[in-house]
Amino acid sequence: MTDDRGACDGPWHRRHRLAVDVTIAAAFVLLDTGTTLAGGTWWPGHPGTLAWVMLGVQALACASLAVRRTAPLTVVGVLGAFTLAVTLLVSPAGVLEPAHQGNVWAPLSTVPAAYGPLFYQRSRRTAYLALAAFTLVVMRPWDPSVTNMMVGLLRTGVGPLLALYFDARRRLVQALVERAERAERERHLLAERARAEERARLAGEMHDVVTHRVSLMVLQAGALKMTAADTATRQAAEELRAAGCQALEELRDLVGILRTAPQGDQTPSVAGFADLVAESVAVGVPTELIEEGDPALASPVVGRTAYRVLREALTNVRKHAPGARVRVRVEYDTAQVRLTVHNTPSNGRPRSALAATGSGLGIAHLRQRIEVVHGTLRAGPCSDGGFSLEATLPAFVPTARSEVWAWPG
Repeated sequence: MTDDRGACDGPWHRRHRLAVDVTIAAAFVLLDTGTTLAGGTWWPGHPGTLAWVMLGVQALACASLAVRRTAPLTVVGVLGAFTLAVTLLVSPAGVLEPAHQGNVWAPLSTVPAAYGPLFYQRSRRTAYLALAAFTLVVMRPWDPSVTNMMVGLLRTGVGPLLALYFDARRRLVQALVERAERAERERHLLAERARAEERARLAGEMHDVVTHRVSLMVLQAGALKMTAADTATRQAAEELRAAGCQALEELRDLVGILRTAPQGDQTPSVAGFADLVAESVAVGVPTELIEEGDPALASPVVGRTAYRVLREALTNVRKHAPGARVRVRVEYDTAQVRLTVHNTPSNGRPRSALAATGSGLGIAHLRQRIEVVHGTLRAGPCSDGGFSLEATLPAFVPTARSEVWAWPG
């Protein structure tokens, strides 16, 4: 089954990165071809067969920018090899005679090519070595010219500087996010401890004040039963004593609840996704589950919230889109959990009796639940005629914050 996330979520340039890179590569192929034909680089005054062949090779070398994310060193190597080949054909081979000897032979595609190794390559040492060799080839220090060397250095220096800046910015933002999350966790822990202390204080006050007063009422009712002269008074006193004893029992249970932390929600977490999908398949709804990342990154509250979202989404498909196929995609990372449920168009009419069940507020209740854990929910029709629901949740939410929230409906 093809990936249909592109129709419904995220900015276009992030959903179609390959298309963006191919467009950039095509633009630089045209730019470098036009610049060369205009005499801006190595093009001879009277081009022959070799010149036209090298122009085609240059176009292919520039087209390698389409893989600048996945193979940045390969792109640098291809453009460096082409530049070195042109340089050798000009001198010492002498088979190419540029119309303007003072030009830089390297194409303009070297600028975006030099950006890739430091931003996409994990090994910085290898990236630096490759860029150093690339810079030497573009600058041509063996044929010294101040203009050529300065322009060549700018061609291969601007990209790495930008890459270092954006990489440092990305690391800084990540560090700030981690610090904020750590501070948020500490704040929730302090709040939970304060709530536990307040619970214990309330339990102590109820025990000391209310229990004492009710006990006095029970004792007085017992004494009245023993000393009353008429039967009606003794019966009323006994009823009052029995009610007081029952109140003491109930109060003891309530004090015990206040002295202990809540038991927590028993709703399944992310481990129950497979069971939900299996249930959907068992009732005739073809459903596919795709999980990316480590499910352990989702905190308990987030896992239970995501489980409820998936349960509601699959229920809605069975009610309103009979015959549709469903794809469930769950992406886990250290910052967030993204759950996307997409169904294809229905190939039948929904049963009115089934579709009419429920309050009609399922999506609204889901949005309320997700907002409690500071997440977002997007739901609506897609361009393919189906329907998509996407929930983005923070990876960590302290349990105490959400356990006291009552799930609506």
